[in-house]
Amino acid sequence: MKIVYLGDVVAQTGREKVISAVQTIKSDWDYDALIVNVDNAAHGFGCTPKIARQLFDAKVTALVTGDHVWDQKDFSVFLYENKRTVRPLNYPDNLAGVGARIIPLDSGQKLLLAEVVGRVFMPEVASPLEKLEQLLSQYKLTHEVDAIFVDIHAEATAEKQALAHYFDGRISAMIGSHTHVPTSDAVILPHGTAYQTDVGMCGDYSGVIGFKAAAPMDRLKNPASNSRLEPGEGQTTLHGVFVETDDKTGLAVKITPLIYC
Repeated sequence: MKIVYLGDVVAQTGREKVISAVQTIKSDWDYDALIVNVDNAAHGFGCTPKIARQLFDAKVTALVTGDHVWDQKDFSVFLYENKRTVRPLNYPDNLAGVGARIIPLDSGQKLLLAEVVGRVFMPEVASPLEKLEQLLSQYKLTHEVDAIFVDIHAEATAEKQALAHYFDGRISAMIGSHTHVPTSDAVILPHGTAYQTDVGMCGDYSGVIGFKAAAPMDRLKNPASNSRLEPGEGQTTLHGVFVETDDKTGLAVKITPLIYC
């Protein structure tokens, strides 16, 4: 299976760049699944049903979210209705949506897509390790599903790395998001799981994590500042990753970072 994952889409310029690039990415990588993170797609904060539908209309396969999933109030209803979008698995079960879904692909294969958020420097949530253990007790590579892709939406690099090593050999890929800064450690771990600490974002890299630099600089100078973050409006660069799995094992045989300017 060939999977392309694009990091956190930031605001309108990020959305438009992704939509315009889908056909080029498909031509370049001939993927079976295109997964996009929409945690910052709506002016930098969460996502809306309208934005999600625009991405699906552009032939995006599935969406993942993150800690901003609740920022747009009408998105909760969408999470109940849509079968190709996941929110963090280790959020309370009584909240809208689910943290893992089986995504049927045109190839006839089945992709299990899941997302967890970290606990270091993040709001208090259930253990991502325990929630993934529960999930993997129900689904195994090459049995119920052909590949398992996990987005780890977290701040701390060591937490992401430790979680990936813990599940190495049991999932196809664990790819990090949330910090908006791409890391250069794309690797296939010893037992066959593809990993990258952070895939980066689809946004304007000339400012601060996709936003204009003025407000973050003001907050440095004045901790009491109420300066509002405004999405950058410069050139958008797409950062993502390509993962290919072995159909016989479901484990990764290739991982390649992607950049589209």
